[in-house]
Amino acid sequence: MPEPFVPVREASRILALAERDRAAARAALAKLDVDAQVALVCESPLARRAELLDLVSAPEQVIPRLPPAELCFVVNAIGLSDAGWLLEHASEEQIAAAVDLDAWSGLEPDRARLGAWLAALGDAGEEALLRAAHALDFELLVLQLRARASIVLTGRDEFADLPASALTIDGQFHLLPSAAGDDLEDVLVLLQALFQHDYWFYHRLLQAVSAETDTDLGEWALRWRNGRLQDLGFPPLEDAKRIYSYLRPEQLAKLPPGPHGLEVGEWPLPIWMPSLPVADDSEHLLFRAMAALPEPARRPLLFAFLALVNRVAVADELPLGDAHSLPRATEKAARLASLGLAHLARAGGVEPAAVLLRATLERLFTVGVNLERSAT
Repeated sequence: MPEPFVPVREASRILALAERDRAAARAALAKLDVDAQVALVCESPLARRAELLDLVSAPEQVIPRLPPAELCFVVNAIGLSDAGWLLEHASEEQIAAAVDLDAWSGLEPDRARLGAWLAALGDAGEEALLRAAHALDFELLVLQLRARASIVLTGRDEFADLPASALTIDGQFHLLPSAAGDDLEDVLVLLQALFQHDYWFYHRLLQAVSAETDTDLGEWALRWRNGRLQDLGFPPLEDAKRIYSYLRPEQLAKLPPGPHGLEVGEWPLPIWMPSLPVADDSEHLLFRAMAALPEPARRPLLFAFLALVNRVAVADELPLGDAHSLPRATEKAARLASLGLAHLARAGGVEPAAVLLRATLERLFTVGVNLERSAT
């Protein structure tokens, strides 16, 4: 009887085989269907994922199937300057999500990081760069261009009035670099691709650089980003910080009398579904209590827990594009929710598993936060 497919073990076998015979390793990987190859990559240590992806025979099938945050993590592990071969096959959805996660600092776009992503997409080839241009918010592109250059629209008889640093593709729109010595090479690569393949996008973009204001552009870019992140389970900052609300002492032991309706359902995860330690011998009471519940009740709680993890990551302003942020948020969510769970179980004289059916995980976390705060 053949052994069941276990991604981590199979990945180790294929990587070991690649050290001896790369062609044989590629053939072994190709025998797996696309879903199994995606699982193999996502369940492997981050440091080895690029090696596995480099062995994939049909990257155009496997890479677009990676959850968007997982692709972002791999790109960052490799380094943006060396990730063009991966981004060549990234979908518009993956590109938009990666930029949302990795190219913002607080409520503002990180211009340097966004520039690095656009440069990497330029290295990935014209098709990838055009996908990125259409995937990213128009307002974000205008903001990025405004930070790098000003635009002068001229007629043919006005060329002599332009400084020597002015750069143009079409003889009408002239770019004046904002910083001395900036050759705008990556900007020109993007504009050249748009000029050749989507002239009206190119024209609108350069017109907007001159006509729009940074304030309006920034507000709309943030609004679009927040909407997409909410679809991925990441709430706006102010909403996320609700988990740190103050509770009066008499509220700490308040347990609803009956079952609660879960505030969240299942949604398309931006990450690969993590293997949480839901077991009788788990370190955290929360997972031990989940293990005592039947499977139909457990699965919605797992999604509710992942939603709580996302809230912690946003509220703590952790860098969402960093692969280490979600594990940190996961540990904090499990620890403080377990603290709140133990308190409510003792106060109500009920089993922890029963508390999970009556109090939301967000409530358990907030109770845990207040208990820890009062103990310090």
